[in-house]
Amino acid sequence: MSNYVKNENGYNKIKFNAKAVKEAYSKSKTQKKHPTSVNLPEDVITKLKRISLQMGVPYQTLMRKLIVEGLAKQKSAA
Repeated sequence: MSNYVKNENGYNKIKFNAKAVKEAYSKSKTQKKHPTSVNLPEDVITKLKRISLQMGVPYQTLMRKLIVEGLAKQKSAA
């Protein structure tokens, strides 16, 4: 994956724990996954791609991580 963006908007500062994302990516490679599709607005996909590019991970991996974290928060809140 390239570490550059096509315009200045892609260089916005965003703070994420890249180590945690890469660990989630590593774990996701070992666990069996079930393919699914989700219809999301284009602007959401664009934001995900911008953030994932800055973090150096694929955007689908970032989406998976955000979903898993959201489910964990729901479980702990219940």
